[in-house]
Amino acid sequence: METRVLANELRRALPGLRLLEGEPMAAHCSFRIGGPAELFAEPADEAELLALLGLLRAHGVRPLLLGKGTNVLVADAGLRGVVVHIGEGLDALRVTGTRLEAGAGVPLAVLAQRAREHALSGLEFAHGIPGSLGGAVVMNAGAYDGEMKDVVRAVRYLDAAGTVHETDEPGFAYRRSRFSDGESVVLSAALELHPGDGEAIAARMRELAEKRRSKQPLDRPSAGSTFKRPARGYAAALIEGAGLKGCAVGGAQVSEKHAGFIINTGNASCADVLALMDLVRARVYEQYGVELEPEVRIVGV
Repeated sequence: METRVLANELRRALPGLRLLEGEPMAAHCSFRIGGPAELFAEPADEAELLALLGLLRAHGVRPLLLGKGTNVLVADAGLRGVVVHIGEGLDALRVTGTRLEAGAGVPLAVLAQRAREHALSGLEFAHGIPGSLGGAVVMNAGAYDGEMKDVVRAVRYLDAAGTVHETDEPGFAYRRSRFSDGESVVLSAALELHPGDGEAIAARMRELAEKRRSKQPLDRPSAGSTFKRPARGYAAALIEGAGLKGCAVGGAQVSEKHAGFIINTGNASCADVLALMDLVRARVYEQYGVELEPEVRIVGV
């Protein structure tokens, strides 16, 4: 369906929907890279999200689902079709005993802070991860010896046919889950934590925050770790060992602070980042025989 016709259909069916045309994706991704999306929709709540996805499904349109955009690299030419932003509209959050239930749009930092306020331990690792719960479940996000698989006990999701289900088997593996194929949409999740000491939890969160500040290039746009951890060794160590710290293509650079990050020095394009990723992968394979796999999600290319 032609974009303008689809936009008119969506506005007629969902008059309250925030729907933008030609919205620059660089404004919605932590890399600050990416051309315009033909249509960019921001549902106000879960009901509007379900209605929107139902309409798109009826028109044979498969949207790109976007949370906080912290693990995404978008093509310079932008994206055809519809981007659906899952954010503040899915931000319900409830704590019952040691169980925390939250919508897919809740930032992980907010979840970790709420857990601390209730003296619940288990989410300290997530305090500095910049993404939201939905994306974190999809990719089994983790850091500092913690992963979502350690705390997530149930996930509500919309399947490809438009039916809402709940499962206690998310199929977690390293940086993926049963939802990673994009056929289903994570709506919310229930996390099981355990009682702890509020001050000790806060101290651990401060400790991890300081580690991030001291070791990661948080002052420059990036998408976090560029490559997954290989079967042997660590991506950052292999990249540094190959002499690639500081290596640049256009405005994209292997961080001099942490070789596992490719950063945007100010005017990087998607093409710059992809070229640098190819160079890094080739050099590491040549020197170590290890093939690095991207952790960043590349869309529109």
